[in-house]
Amino acid sequence: MQRVMLRAKLHRVTVTEADLEYEGSCGIDEDLLDAADMREFERIELYNINNGERFSTYIIKAARGSGAISLNGAAARKAHVGDLLIICTYGPMSESDAKTFIPKVILVDDKNKIKEIKKITI
Repeated sequence: MQRVMLRAKLHRVTVTEADLEYEGSCGIDEDLLDAADMREFERIELYNINNGERFSTYIIKAARGSGAISLNGAAARKAHVGDLLIICTYGPMSESDAKTFIPKVILVDDKNKIKEIKKITI
């Protein structure tokens, strides 16, 4: 049996841009992608802390070191610039892998710069 488990999350990132006319996706600073082991075009789940919206899209790379978190296309209707998001990736794992896997949590400051990389422990 496979379980779908949390792999990584970007915790409390701030939306820096929302562009309704762009053709979809979420731009994320490459530094954050590397830290969370997220990849361009990977599916992500987003949770808006400000309004409770929950939605999914895919990743595109934003400039390294920019602190960018941009919502594009339809996703731009789900958050405003300045809103706080949790962005997660999930993946299938065997029962044995799921028992030992520890997700990464990337904590950021108010400019979306990495403050700390944590592993979730119970």
